[in-house]
Amino acid sequence: MIAVQAEPFDAAALLADFAARAAGAGAIASFTGLVRSENDGAAVSGLELDHHPRLTEQAMAGIGADAVARFELTEIAIVHRHGTLAPGEAIVFVAAAAPHRRAAFDAVDYVMDRLKTEAPFWKREQRSDGAHWLEARDSDRKARARWG
Repeated sequence: MIAVQAEPFDAAALLADFAARAAGAGAIASFTGLVRSENDGAAVSGLELDHHPRLTEQAMAGIGADAVARFELTEIAIVHRHGTLAPGEAIVFVAAAAPHRRAAFDAVDYVMDRLKTEAPFWKREQRSDGAHWLEARDSDRKARARWG
């Protein structure tokens, strides 16, 4: 399941549905990313995410397919929001099912590293010190580079 959507999602419900689809897997790992309430010492009042639907969905599908092949997953889910989000709202959900725990953990980490650096989203934070465009940080690029 790969989805880019404006609507809020319930991570617990997504995980329950994912677990039902991944019956028989030895392990499931998941990650839910939330909009920060503070960044660089400034209060965050909102996050605006824009994207190109076709390109973003293709990029996410490619990242998911790469993860399935690389970690021999039995199932993967990637859900990413777009639009205007408030602090504390879920922005991204990733789940991986695999025969063994290490593959599931690594797959979720890998997908997040690739999403942060490769998925075509344009992000602008509304902060107490003004609006700021967000780009991948050096730490994001270093995390991505460890996967080769």
